[in-house]
Amino acid sequence: MKKLLGLGLVIVVLLFGCATLFNDKNPAVSFMSQPEAAKIYVNGSYMGETPTAVKLKTDKDYTIEFRKEGYPTKTYFLNNKVGAGWIVLDVLGGLLIPILIDAATGAWYEFTEENVIVILEG
Repeated sequence: MKKLLGLGLVIVVLLFGCATLFNDKNPAVSFMSQPEAAKIYVNGSYMGETPTAVKLKTDKDYTIEFRKEGYPTKTYFLNNKVGAGWIVLDVLGGLLIPILIDAATGAWYEFTEENVIVILEG
């Protein structure tokens, strides 16, 4: 039984990268503004008013607009990056397959920020 469990674990490690198994590819990004109740548009789509959290895919970059009557629109660019920690874990695993899987699935991307706060100045 222990051998079967061990074999199953080896297969999982071979077939999936660390980021594919453990990284949240759709985290909730928190948006806040001063003053509150600014409308939020993500890539042109209305997503609610501040404060709020929106689930976004980490393998994309986003343009966020904060709009509130009486204030100029404020634009924020939310970018992603490859998480170096995921690459290190894949390399330390000593296997090329997890690296290829994490790269192909985009699982090792993460946002540069998960809390966005803007000040609207009138």
